[in-house]
Amino acid sequence: MASYEFNQRSLRSFVVHAVRFEVVERLLPLLERAAGAGAAVDLQDVLERFAFDNICRVAFGQDPACLTEESMGARQSVELMHAFDVASTIVITRFVSPTWLWRLMKLLNVGPERRMRKALASIHGYADNIIRERKKKKKTSGKDDDLLSRFADSGEHSDESLRYVITNFILAGRDSSSAALTWFFWLVSTRPEVQDRISKDIRAARQASATTTGPFGFEELRDMHYIHAAITESMRLYPPVPINARTSTEDDVLPDGTVVGKGWRVIYSAYAMGRMEDAWGKDGEEFRPERWLDAETGVFRPEAPCKYPVFHVGPRMCLGKEMAYIQMKSIVASVFERFSLRYLGGDAHPGLQLAGTLRMEGGLPMHLEINTN
Repeated sequence: MASYEFNQRSLRSFVVHAVRFEVVERLLPLLERAAGAGAAVDLQDVLERFAFDNICRVAFGQDPACLTEESMGARQSVELMHAFDVASTIVITRFVSPTWLWRLMKLLNVGPERRMRKALASIHGYADNIIRERKKKKKTSGKDDDLLSRFADSGEHSDESLRYVITNFILAGRDSSSAALTWFFWLVSTRPEVQDRISKDIRAARQASATTTGPFGFEELRDMHYIHAAITESMRLYPPVPINARTSTEDDVLPDGTVVGKGWRVIYSAYAMGRMEDAWGKDGEEFRPERWLDAETGVFRPEAPCKYPVFHVGPRMCLGKEMAYIQMKSIVASVFERFSLRYLGGDAHPGLQLAGTLRMEGGLPMHLEINTN
């Protein structure tokens, strides 16, 4: 971790501005065109494109424009998005395969490892181009406000290290928030009463700020406690990273007395933990946002991170947690203020696709109608 501290207020302002641009200029017009044409929308694909554009703007000052109408079928954007999907999936297969097997395939350049090499070539090429552009911009303007520049200016990173920073930013910023929102929109589309409560939350925020239109500001988003609770509840049932692992650097003993040796890998399932009756009660399998709200005030009430490890715990706590909530709440509020959603996949539960994150198998087909009230 770099030795400097980010200015949280300026970072928050920068994130809110970037999200506003993507929502107002790209996401909502795309959904309005689909609603006007009566066309089905794969909301998972749309959300992944949105998240990719947004994290690239915030983190690198780059705009891949994956969500623009001109780029929805652009070859370069499609190839890059596909490369990240391929790499994420193959990384997971490495964890469940014998180490010697995938290393042998890598050496021989066959099977999944051949696809991985091709995917990494695309990813590294994109990252290297961002680094070159940043250096060029630094020479001409002498000023950069993006997150990558803050890492680079610390003097602690080589170009190769910055490549890994870029890759990690994209994986965390694109895959996790889009996966979380995909499952959220599916859950809410099956629960009209939750949609009604979300609409009330939006109207209350508008009344409090005395605005009727336009993008939501940070203060409005902060006061949307029910939406915050609904997103949190959705991630409890469908955490973006459902399974995680840590390797012990020293011999240790867990709180329950379990001995962990140096070099041992400890794997835990946030997906299973979020459904444990001992932790969440007999209704732990139910989607109930109210469990996160104070019964008297209606204010969001968080649980201990060890009980809810979606954003990790302690020194490993996700640095992008606040940014993720800002992004997700902005999208949810903006979409439900303008549209009603209906899931087109039938009554069956969508399939689970485990890659780097918990994706929805086959996408999220949705029909949207523009609200007239």
